[in-house]
Amino acid sequence: MTRRSLAIVGGTVIDGNGGAPIPEGIVLIEGSRIVDVGPSTLKVPAEAKQISAIGKYVIPGLMDANVHLFFAITPDGLIRYEGRYEDVVAEAAQLSLKNGLTTVFDTWGPMRALRAVQRRIDNDEWVGSRIFLAGNIIGLGGPTSPDFLPQARTVLARSEADAIDLEWEQGAGPELLWMTPEQVRSRVRDYVGTRKPDFLKYAASGHSGAHMQYICFSAEVQRVIVEEGHAAGLTVQAHTTSPESLRMEIDAGADLLQHPDITFKAPIPEGTLRRIVDRRLPCAALFATRRYLDWMRAHASQLLKELHITRDDNDRRLVEAGAVVLLTTDSGVIPANSADHPLNGEFVGADDLPSELGDGHFRWLQAAGELGLKPMDALMAATRNIARAYKVDRDLGTLEKGKLADILILDRNPLEDPANYRSIHQIIKDGRQIDRSALPTAPLLTRSAAV
Repeated sequence: MTRRSLAIVGGTVIDGNGGAPIPEGIVLIEGSRIVDVGPSTLKVPAEAKQISAIGKYVIPGLMDANVHLFFAITPDGLIRYEGRYEDVVAEAAQLSLKNGLTTVFDTWGPMRALRAVQRRIDNDEWVGSRIFLAGNIIGLGGPTSPDFLPQARTVLARSEADAIDLEWEQGAGPELLWMTPEQVRSRVRDYVGTRKPDFLKYAASGHSGAHMQYICFSAEVQRVIVEEGHAAGLTVQAHTTSPESLRMEIDAGADLLQHPDITFKAPIPEGTLRRIVDRRLPCAALFATRRYLDWMRAHASQLLKELHITRDDNDRRLVEAGAVVLLTTDSGVIPANSADHPLNGEFVGADDLPSELGDGHFRWLQAAGELGLKPMDALMAATRNIARAYKVDRDLGTLEKGKLADILILDRNPLEDPANYRSIHQIIKDGRQIDRSALPTAPLLTRSAAV
């Protein structure tokens, strides 16, 4: 589809900056960018194609601050899609876009496949959500490592498992945990220089259930990682799962707190919460609906129950304290032919599963309302706050002159009911109208298990 001038006319424009909506507003687009936003008196160029939004609502494209576009990390999934990792990533990016996520931030995944799909989307060869990627979580291993699914190594050849893990680790894996600060500095500098991630994520604490309480890197090493990221002009975040690892991440100077609400058995200390709020540190929090939490209480193991009870309490405290929150789901596409796989975790099949890519962000917005987040603040958590946290707000996050034309037109008012975010009438990304009915273009993950 060729680029041209567009004018979205007649709808209520909610620009994402927190101000009053513009009734019967107009958004003018030239090529990939917005050239003006204003009231009905704004002059529409004669050559512009007009898109009627009368009776509808015009908002910025939504974002997710933490996704995993390659989520098929069970042994059978890793082998089934071997050689097709790019196809898997592309389908996930298309499902994201189809459901209103015009931009996603992938915080752990196979770097080469992610980068290849990112470039093809950026070059307009493929349709999909705009991707920013970290590659590996510095200090953690790949899918078959003790940090994720070590059971995979009971059925995969060691050489096969090693090769798979290297696709994720890219020289920044668990071997860094044994290195001196200067050795880690050298490895991170090499990772940044050769792999060129869009942002950095490192492990402040362990990942798997058995390791969540352990600190991965010393305070000095965490500062080194943050310094190297900042020297390269990148934002830095950490994986944390305990009050102490969260405090250390803040002390190290991280720019964005990824799932700070997960502190496992102990809540966020009051002193740490005050620092988060006072410093306006962006919190990518994993909000979940009451329905999901009720399901977890009825069905989950004691370990997961404790985790979710603490997390929910932390979420309420973050909202009540006025923290800057970001929509984040930690989600991926669960393949249709492995949705009931025992290694996918006991939560698969839960009511209102928040980690299901394509639907999880709608559930996050529903949960935000249940937690008491004001409707406009919830919208900004899904748009402007994320763009600012990742320092891409020059181009993204709001409907303003000069920014990329990533726009959703909704049939119903999202400020009245978060369920209305699902009422997508039209998606525009980079100034192009998206044919939602055509996505995904080549179903692989989502086709029937019988196929």
